Amino acid sequence: MNKQMSLQEIVGQLRDGMTIGIGGWGPRRKPMALIRAILNSDLKDLTIVSYGGADVGMLCAAGKVRKLVFAFVSLDFIPLEPYFRAARQNGELEVMEIDEGMMLLGLRAAAWGCPFIPTKIGLGTDVIKFNPDIKVIDSPYDDKEWVAMPALKLDAALVHVDRADVRGVCQIKAPDHHMDDWFVRAADKTYVTCEEIVGAEAFADPAEARLVFWERNFTTGVAAVPGGAHPSSCSPNYGFDIPHFQEYNASAKEGGFAAYFDKYIKGSSEEEYQAKVGGLDAIRKLPQPVY
Repeated sequence: MNKQMSLQEIVGQLRDGMTIGIGGWGPRRKPMALIRAILNSDLKDLTIVSYGGADVGMLCAAGKVRKLVFAFVSLDFIPLEPYFRAARQNGELEVMEIDEGMMLLGLRAAAWGCPFIPTKIGLGTDVIKFNPDIKVIDSPYDDKEWVAMPALKLDAALVHVDRADVRGVCQIKAPDHHMDDWFVRAADKTYVTCEEIVGAEAFADPAEARLVFWERNFTTGVAAVPGGAHPSSCSPNYGFDIPHFQEYNASAKEGGFAAYFDKYIKGSSEEEYQAKVGGLDAIRKLPQPVY
């Protein structure tokens, strides 16, 4: 089965009002080529679930987001994503603001087909106060209370990986694959961009197969987009683009998102976008962050 699609074909599968999970973590391995394609589309009224970075900020700035489910929205060295911050402070979003662990449990509940997962996370905090949809329940086995973290069921998941084959086998070689496998398993459909399409034999080596984190039947469509995570990182291929993120952050006070969008994204193909930021070779030379 050949699951190859173009970015435009993937976006064409998405609909207004969908709940969409976005893989990656802050400025790491975000499916930014798909985000840019969505920004150039008419999609709107979305519920976004994300450990957020510029993916969330750009979609908020473009008015695409109705509701946001998030644990944080950060660019790391820029602690608070500027356009998310503006949308949040201006009360433009319906939000479910939760702990990182609670979001993971919500994705797991959806993946397992459970309505909720009980947890101690959030007990005694304002997470419960400000999220009335999250209930506290009594244990049937003792006199303790538990938070019932509801399932975060996704209509679609968008993720970026290192390598994939046309059948939808996907490989992540970074030291941390974050929560991408849970986004995939929580979703009805999963659309993947990758740095490289390879033959199925590439995964025959057990060492390579161990870097495959979900079965290919979970992958609905795959698009080869080398450099497609820019300006976020895609370890071990390239780091995140610090100067570009600095320019993006500054645009919030100097011209607004419209100026950034017009300069880099509006009406541009992914190839044209990458040419504007120095080209694929320059992206691949971006240094890896050291912690």
